[in-house]
Amino acid sequence: MRIAVAGGTGRIGRLVVAELEKEGHDAVSLTRGEGVDLRSGDGLAARLEGVDAVIDATNPPVADQAEAEATFTTISRVLLEAERSAGVGHHVALSIAALDTVRGNAHYFGKRAQEREVAAGAVPFTIVRATQFHDFPAMIAEWSVIDGEGVVPPLLLQPIAPADVASTLVAAAISAPLQGSFDLAGPRTEDAVDMARRTLAARGGTLPLRASWRGAALGIEFAGEVLLPGEDARIAPTTFDDWLAAGAR
Repeated sequence: MRIAVAGGTGRIGRLVVAELEKEGHDAVSLTRGEGVDLRSGDGLAARLEGVDAVIDATNPPVADQAEAEATFTTISRVLLEAERSAGVGHHVALSIAALDTVRGNAHYFGKRAQEREVAAGAVPFTIVRATQFHDFPAMIAEWSVIDGEGVVPPLLLQPIAPADVASTLVAAAISAPLQGSFDLAGPRTEDAVDMARRTLAARGGTLPLRASWRGAALGIEFAGEVLLPGEDARIAPTTFDDWLAAGAR
């Protein structure tokens, strides 16, 4: 199949392109490097010629709710209209598990706007709602350094390996559209503070950590078990221990 990847040079997009090529598919990256502007649509028509499915793995930075909703809405509308014109038969969007339980976070507002556009669009679709990646707690620590300590909130995750997300997106793209969504998670729950400490240690880092919601990069809307997937989530194989043993990358 010929499958296009929006955000094909990003964290997940790169893995998706590699997975497609490994499985013998024709991967088409949709990025500025290939002359594509996902906000204006410039360059999209030519890149979508003969494409069977599009995987949207974009993750644009946003500063607040208004920017997030506008950005994700625009990109989705532009992609979907170009896909409709090109005769693309399947749109696969990467989203976030437990998306509807977190209020007050700009990125989540943007992803909800994205899902609304995809569901209302003319292209058959599948939405893959993944849990947080295995390196997420370490990223929080590095974003929230106060007085020389990384601040990590004590929250419960069911994290997933990025490679498992990529392979699931490819599997979804070559399957029939669901006209709906499903949750995707790793095989077991983990404590974010412990994950951050072990990830940094595996990478040779020396940043001391402090467990606290005060000064953390996440607000208390993430507290407790709100980030856990639904009971019917599809479970990916790679554990956090497996990921650490493989180099924590």
